[in-house]
Amino acid sequence: QVQLVESGGGLVQTGGSLRLSCVASGNIYSINNMAWYRQAPGKQREEVAWIDRAGNARYADFVKGRFTISRDNAKNTAYLQMNNLEPEDTAVYDCFFQVIPIGIGLRVIDYWGPGTQVTVSS
Repeated sequence: QVQLVESGGGLVQTGGSLRLSCVASGNIYSINNMAWYRQAPGKQREEVAWIDRAGNARYADFVKGRFTISRDNAKNTAYLQMNNLEPEDTAVYDCFFQVIPIGIGLRVIDYWGPGTQVTVSS
């Protein structure tokens, strides 16, 4: 069994910064892609940033230049550094990992974190 735990959310003023972390634990052989998604009240979930095992990243247009995704493969951890936050960034942020667990060959299983609230006040 694999579990994802997020941390780093909270309340911040416009222009402020937060750093989210998501760590995976359990019987993990490897983690392929890692990503951050968010869902604001009344809106659909949207992809924020995505990073592959080699460190290649892609970003949604609305966060380019403000957010940075990174990962530490040795720690099974993804990070999302969020700078110059805006009220429109208020949402629940979820991490998403594509995990190869130990003991089932090379099958990839998707896992989601429970979500962490980010609130940006104006």
